[in-house]
Amino acid sequence: MCGRYVSTRSPQDLVQLFQVTAFPPPEALAPSWNVAPTDDVWAVLERTPRTADASAPAERQLRALRWGLVPSWAKDMKIGARMINARVETVHDKPAFRRAFSRRRCLLPADGFYEWQQTEDPATGKARKQPYFIHPEDDQVMALAGLYEYWRDPTVQQDDDPAAWLLTCTIITTEATDTAGRVHPRMPLALTANHYDAWLDPDRQDVDELHALLGRPADGHLDTRPVATTVNDVRNNGPQLVAPLTA
Repeated sequence: MCGRYVSTRSPQDLVQLFQVTAFPPPEALAPSWNVAPTDDVWAVLERTPRTADASAPAERQLRALRWGLVPSWAKDMKIGARMINARVETVHDKPAFRRAFSRRRCLLPADGFYEWQQTEDPATGKARKQPYFIHPEDDQVMALAGLYEYWRDPTVQQDDDPAAWLLTCTIITTEATDTAGRVHPRMPLALTANHYDAWLDPDRQDVDELHALLGRPADGHLDTRPVATTVNDVRNNGPQLVAPLTA
């Protein structure tokens, strides 16, 4: 599972890193060291502009999406809180994700992610969860593999009302290996820069080819360090959350 992550790159940096050609949203997301489900997050995706001809090529966009995918058929947006992750083993045929896996894939930029390990408090002997920050050894940006979906709010009458449509996303996960596997059995999947084009291309729909593009973040070269339990509270934020835990 990936239930919390860090995303501090500026939109200007992301536009350059991911060769974005369209940056339409007027909103600016603040850097976050404690991205939590239902937060708005940066996503890189490719779509044909709504105002363009249907034959026009897709453009690479940087968009703000809500984390927690709401399927188009959902009756209530609250389902998104349970759809923050999609298992790679079943993502291509699960009803909630299969349409998005076919045509609506995205990249979610991250500095790293958090996982928790059940441990024993040496002072009390009671069980507690110790958070760990897991990130690339070279501190390069991670391009987490994601899916996105449009959901039409039935309470809004006009289709052209910006409030009528909700854009949401989910992170694809797999069995954890190497450093991350010692902390938690699941981890997010990522893509290397040479696979961005193929993953984002909405015309690519071969399941086996798409699965082959996915890999471990930083090719498995990850650093894992314990951090303070203040990250457990989603109201806490700031670079102190990823500081190494001192005795």
